Amino acid sequence: MNMQAQNRQTAAETALLDSYNAQIGELPGNGAVISARDRLVDDLKTNGLPTRRVEAWHYTDLKTLLRSIPASGPASSVRNPAPLVDAAALIKTRQGEADGNVSVDGIVVGSYADMLREGTAAPGLSVIDKDDTIGKINGSFVRDGYVLEFPAGAEIGQPIEIQALHGAGQAHTRFPVSFGAGSKATVIERHIQTTDGQAFVSSVSDISLEDGAEVTWIVVQEQGADDTHLAQVRVRVGNNAKLRLFVINAGGKLVRQELRIDVAGEGADLQLRGVNLLGGDTHTDVTLVLGHNVPNTTSTEIFRNVVFDRARGVFQGMIKVALDAQKTDARMACNTLLMSDDAEFAAKPELEIFADDVQCGHGATVADIDDNHLYYLMARGIPHNKARAMLVNAFVAEIVEELEDEALVEALEAIISNWLEKHA
Repeated sequence: MNMQAQNRQTAAETALLDSYNAQIGELPGNGAVISARDRLVDDLKTNGLPTRRVEAWHYTDLKTLLRSIPASGPASSVRNPAPLVDAAALIKTRQGEADGNVSVDGIVVGSYADMLREGTAAPGLSVIDKDDTIGKINGSFVRDGYVLEFPAGAEIGQPIEIQALHGAGQAHTRFPVSFGAGSKATVIERHIQTTDGQAFVSSVSDISLEDGAEVTWIVVQEQGADDTHLAQVRVRVGNNAKLRLFVINAGGKLVRQELRIDVAGEGADLQLRGVNLLGGDTHTDVTLVLGHNVPNTTSTEIFRNVVFDRARGVFQGMIKVALDAQKTDARMACNTLLMSDDAEFAAKPELEIFADDVQCGHGATVADIDDNHLYYLMARGIPHNKARAMLVNAFVAEIVEELEDEALVEALEAIISNWLEKHA
């Protein structure tokens, strides 16, 4: 890279490249993996972090928003939170490294670090497209994670909870997960900051549903107030498979959550629900790219957002219907409550349709609390602040209540209520 390009680097970009050079001797991987990492880092070095001039990052100018990159911290500094529900089987990473050998009845659990050392992970480190900055960063720095395989026909009664725990510093994890034909399971993916201090976190979950699989996957992001969280969920849904995907963002200073979903099998059904709780001066971006690529598939996507203080939120939702994807039924909605005059939310729902026999629609609303609803509660003796909190809670809890598991609903509602108590 020439001197002029070097001078254009921000402090965070320089720290990112220096961090890679400092860690490269410790990162697991054979020759193929090291070559893949080097290519990704070279791309970051050449092109830098994306700015608003890159359409996919127009509302999240990462080059400007990412101010610093902390050094790595020791895994020993990470505490042990309780599982979201008592019955869950726990699988943990600490500071980006697997927490020893794990055994869960009915599924095969492996180490992603082993895949890196053996070189079998090298193809998976490739990026989705030229704007896949999260893939570039995670592929460059990922140290470990878990590889989960749910055998064909397996019906796992207890939830599986993946806890990605970290303290201050860096943590980069990856979770390739395959659900065999006809399998049924519930997986909770939690990202938790357990100590004080700034953290820089990246995560990629690569999920595959084979024919007839039925899966509930819940992402809960509870990062610290100063953390950067860059995450990606990649999904492929096979024939007659059903995926219920829930995403809750309830933390972080700078958050980008990407959902890259390929509805690839006839009869497939996707139900996507999201709750974004934003306060302080945080910035949270949820970007969805959903492809309906075969005939006779369905999907519904509903996001509820609550924005306090000077927080800024973004929802970019793209539904792409391929030429051959006749009889597609896809619906998307993004509803936002702005609770402050200084709060902002940008919604960009899009449809790109090449088939002619489809039912597709999208919509977005931005509003404050309905004064009539507020008056109704206050007329019955409920104080103003409590009445507002009740209405906000009901607005987002409606999404969570679609889950059929009572324990999960109660646990997620508790996360929402606790967050609202601190910010409302």
